[in-house]
Amino acid sequence: MLEQLTPARIDVPQADLDDLRERLARTRFTDEIDTEGAYGTPVGSVRELVRYWLEDFDWRALESRLNAIPQIETTIDGQRVHAFHARSGRPDAVGLVLTHGWPGTALEYLDLLEPLNAAGYDVVIPSIPGIGFSGRTTEPGWDDARVARAWVELMRRLGYERYGTVGNDAGAMISPEVGRLDPEHVVGVHVAQVFSFPSGAPGEMHDLTDEEQAALAHLGWFWENLGAFNTLQSQQPQTLAHALADSPSGLLGWHAQLMGDLATTDPEFVVANAAVYWLTGTQGSALRRYRENTLAQKRAQESGARPAPTTVPLALAQAKGDFASIRRFAERDHADIRAWTIYERGGHFAAHLEPAQTAADVTAFFDGL
Repeated sequence: MLEQLTPARIDVPQADLDDLRERLARTRFTDEIDTEGAYGTPVGSVRELVRYWLEDFDWRALESRLNAIPQIETTIDGQRVHAFHARSGRPDAVGLVLTHGWPGTALEYLDLLEPLNAAGYDVVIPSIPGIGFSGRTTEPGWDDARVARAWVELMRRLGYERYGTVGNDAGAMISPEVGRLDPEHVVGVHVAQVFSFPSGAPGEMHDLTDEEQAALAHLGWFWENLGAFNTLQSQQPQTLAHALADSPSGLLGWHAQLMGDLATTDPEFVVANAAVYWLTGTQGSALRRYRENTLAQKRAQESGARPAPTTVPLALAQAKGDFASIRRFAERDHADIRAWTIYERGGHFAAHLEPAQTAADVTAFFDGL
């Protein structure tokens, strides 16, 4: 195994940018019979995002911002891993490893670097293998548990005896698993969602509060109306990959279904994230994570094994309107919940939309440990 940490930087060939521009300019938009989104991402939204990408978005400016941040790459378990690594300057600093999800990327945490460094924390933002700057996965099996094992090794190589984990979306699944694997070194876990669901045990649904019933109803609505991505990517990721690898406008349409109002309120963020997938060639490999997790869950069900509750201190900082976590189920899966905060603002990408709020919550939690 290669343990060398190599300095890295991002430098997309101009030919790739030229090819992208030509593809966007030649977009053949689909027809529609509805403009309100009842059938999926509206054509008008995709048209505007394509226009923004062509006329307003500046990849070289983003690339320059990213290259101002120290970066490393290494090979872990046969897979290239890229990470931004911003040190606070404090010699005994606790490291915080921040993990993104899909269709986000490491970009969602950029605005946390400065406040967390100022608070005395080193910040490590790796890209999940198969997504963005870590490049495509090259073999099967990269489920969330394997990513968590890679993060344990990454933080060991970076020299952290004490570190915390922070996660959103997929990162909120990976981060607690890092704590489960490495409780001797992980001081705490901070997540934007807790993915704990009813288990089917007798009586567990009998005394739900009105708030808990509303949370379950919201989850039900989400899966009935917006869950197609999960089903397809869990079953047939390769089938979809052909289209996303060939069409940047198709990639925008697929991502925009889960980025909601950001397509109109923050097109820069939507396009920037899509550009990372496109320019790293990870449109297809990113989808495989869903299939890998489904296969891992099937293996666990067949074995009858259920993991013991995590024991590392955990904090939830959830935004209203995002995935609705339910504490009674979370307490079944996590033995030491220290904070459970619901914010009015932030949405699914709170670290990007409300960085001061998120940084303050993260800092308060880890300062108190």
